[in-house]
Amino acid sequence: MLEVQRHAAFAVGRTLSGRNLNQVLQEVFRQHPRLTPQQRAGIQDLSFGTLRHLGRLDAALGLLLQKPLGDESVRHLLRVALYQLAYGKTSSHAVVNNAVETVRRLRKASAAGLVNAVLRNFLRRREEILALAEEAGDEARYDHPRWWIDKLRAHYPDRWPALLAANNQHPPMTLRVNGRRTTPEEYRERLAEEGIAAHALGGSALLLAQPMAVDGLPGFRDGWVSVQDAGAQLAAPFLDAADGMRVLDACSAPGGKAAHLLELADVDLTALDSDAGRLERVRENLDRLDLTAALVAGDAAQPETWWDGRPFDRILADVPCSASGVVRRHPDIKWLRREGDIAGFAQQQAEILTALWRTLASGGKLLYATCSVFAEENQQQIDAFLQRNPDARLLPLDDPELDHGQLLPDDRHDGFFYALLAKA
Repeated sequence: MLEVQRHAAFAVGRTLSGRNLNQVLQEVFRQHPRLTPQQRAGIQDLSFGTLRHLGRLDAALGLLLQKPLGDESVRHLLRVALYQLAYGKTSSHAVVNNAVETVRRLRKASAAGLVNAVLRNFLRRREEILALAEEAGDEARYDHPRWWIDKLRAHYPDRWPALLAANNQHPPMTLRVNGRRTTPEEYRERLAEEGIAAHALGGSALLLAQPMAVDGLPGFRDGWVSVQDAGAQLAAPFLDAADGMRVLDACSAPGGKAAHLLELADVDLTALDSDAGRLERVRENLDRLDLTAALVAGDAAQPETWWDGRPFDRILADVPCSASGVVRRHPDIKWLRREGDIAGFAQQQAEILTALWRTLASGGKLLYATCSVFAEENQQQIDAFLQRNPDARLLPLDDPELDHGQLLPDDRHDGFFYALLAKA
């Protein structure tokens, strides 16, 4: 537990300096190859949990400190330890002792007394401190930056508290059953035989009662099933691709939607991504599922650098976005994003959408997709595109949960936006 706490504090610190949490964790695991699978899981759990509840933890820490804390490494350690004491299951005695020992190993013995005093004071006044922290302001109450809270309040005046609460929950684990191998009902029965509970969400989706390692899923290595959020699984059916069509999956990595398209129809698929390294993940996913696509490294906004001039019958434009709909899977996002970033994403999305429209065949369909809940990236983007392009028509999408294309995060799926455009 000492190593877990120490590495989690390091990961939190590196992330809050501007790094992607998943990348930081991978670096930690590479640099410390002797960490056991249980230790890696513990480091990940503490890092995610601390960032998920950072607003309240920082408010609590402010109440416990008698003067400003200048050492950031000690601050990160206290954040992680407070998360353990407030939300974890490790014994409080072990948490405090490990934090004190970690400070000493970091050659900051002078801070050992402070760490011990802060954590033991929290234990004595836990409920009082957490209640006072929640009253410190919206950032602490909702564990989101103020600008994010204000934006959701403006966009969703009746639902914003539920959206913020959903962002702070652990995400569901949903499977996509490969229809080329079996059916959702047959696979659900196979899970039941292994003592794994799941229920159908419609289409190819099965929601697991409890998350688990993919290696424990029957037939996973043989391509019977993949892990993919139920909201993300709507994309391939919405695109309505049929056998023989020429299809482009733009911004394809890591390849879940590309694989789903190939599971549903025998199409000539091009998987495009600007990052050649990320395309390797697409290849790995397709190889496991025994599926084939043309993998192309290129910028979706500059088709002249990769397009052969033959129009596509269908295009999935899964564009870069704020990822505000998948925050519970990536809690670092809400603390690293800035309000001004949204306009930058919107500009990039408009450029990609305009460029890809040129590669779409007459009578073809383009599905615009984001994992965002911010209107600037979603409906406002589509409204502006329709005004600029008289040959574009917005088609209806048949899903009762969609509100003008918007799917909001809940206990079954993440947040997504979809708009299906037809070219005259």
